Amino acid sequence: MPAEPTPKDTLLQDGTARLLRFRRNGAAKAGPPVLLVPSLINRWYVLDLREGASLAGALVDGGLDVFCLDWGVPNDEDRFLEWDDVVERLERMVRRVRRETRSTHIGLLGYCMGGTLSSIVAALEPERIAALVNLAGPVDFSHAGFLGHMTNPRWFDPEAIASAGNMRAEQMQAGFVALRPTAPLAKWVSLLDKLSEPQKLEAFAALEEWASANIAFPAAAYVRYIRDLYQHNQLVRGEHRVRGRRVDLGAIRCPLLTVVTDRDAICPAPAAQGLGHHVGSRDQSLLVIPGGHVGAVVGPRARELLYPKLVEFFLEKAS
Repeated sequence: MPAEPTPKDTLLQDGTARLLRFRRNGAAKAGPPVLLVPSLINRWYVLDLREGASLAGALVDGGLDVFCLDWGVPNDEDRFLEWDDVVERLERMVRRVRRETRSTHIGLLGYCMGGTLSSIVAALEPERIAALVNLAGPVDFSHAGFLGHMTNPRWFDPEAIASAGNMRAEQMQAGFVALRPTAPLAKWVSLLDKLSEPQKLEAFAALEEWASANIAFPAAAYVRYIRDLYQHNQLVRGEHRVRGRRVDLGAIRCPLLTVVTDRDAICPAPAAQGLGHHVGSRDQSLLVIPGGHVGAVVGPRARELLYPKLVEFFLEKAS
């Protein structure tokens, strides 16, 4: 079964990035607009992986007007793409969704690093965001776990690492493997149990194809991301700046849903929950999903535990 099963159109091309809009079912009036923001270093279609495991498809079926930012694959010259440029690109996508839907404000859902970036944009332009979902996106990097330990400034220099150009997917993948060194072996051993079950085998193949297609991290943006956030935890300290503007998380006052998983080595739950401790939102809720960082989004229980909650949240809070 192919990836990206939900029909869509490209509305905007911005450098390597695209703004996608998923086609709505039937002629019914669309619900509130929602922009999905995946991680900068993963293919976007983890949010539309396959039939029955598509967050985007579930939101469309729930009546929402769903858009997605595809960051695209950086070229060699994108080594000079700054962190500020990345944030500004997301801001442009927010503006285009508002203009396309004639909405004063929209729903925003960020997954993984997309949750970090969405939180920054929501703080810089709070009047444009009706409701925010942080789906396993780190904000308080004092709880970054092993990745935080790996990037400790006592032994990790992001400028030296990125001096040769974009951070290749293989370099970053090595860090993720270090989180769970036995995971690759366990993954292939578990495949033996799926050989007689076509649906599980299909799910395994789809996820494996996505996981093997990671993309590079623009060098200049990588340096800022590691230095400012992982090493100096500037977001929760109120010290992070984008184009000279201080990112004040307290400016976020829209309804907030934080989604964490109970076995997340990439974004430990406290790293994502830290957003709720610093925003000005009075309307906050927390959803804990069993599983790991990726499995909770596309695993067999996501359709039951995650997707309906997201539809309910946006229909109620972003309208």
